Amino acid sequence: SPQAPSPSLSLSKHTNLMIESEKQLKESDIMELCILVREIFLRQPMLLELAAPITICGDIHGQFHDLLRLFDNGGFPPDTNYLFLGDYVDRGKQSIEVTCLLFAYKLKYPQNFFLLRGNHEASNINRIYGFYDECRRKYNVKVYKRFCNAFDCLPCCAVVDEKIICMHGGLSPD
Repeated sequence: SPQAPSPSLSLSKHTNLMIESEKQLKESDIMELCILVREIFLRQPMLLELAAPITICGDIHGQFHDLLRLFDNGGFPPDTNYLFLGDYVDRGKQSIEVTCLLFAYKLKYPQNFFLLRGNHEASNINRIYGFYDECRRKYNVKVYKRFCNAFDCLPCCAVVDEKIICMHGGLSPD
């Protein structure tokens, strides 16, 4: 199985900083995180074949504290395997933090932390529903485009134990 690239940014340092103090990540770290996680997504098939036990999670929509509560209740990676079904961004106020934490976990635990693409990971949707504005307000349009570039490589579907098919309810026609 392919190994994750060894990033120059310190995942645990930045993830802990983001969780504990909610300080804004540096733009350069976000840009690098998106590049590295995109490489992992590109090595994965569009249909993931996964094994139980795995915790399957639905829409997060920028609700960072709900995501942390989910990990508090279900266990933090790598102790618990996760499959997220998409819609990480829009509506909530912390879509960037949600996405960065999920991307960091994917980068750190590529064999037991999985992300699928939802319709809000399509630029024609997240441009309208808030993610674009959040990126522009907190950083700039380059950050938004880098996130979208990574989103474009997310797998679309997973099958767990050859029995349970998992996907987001709405995918972009593009």
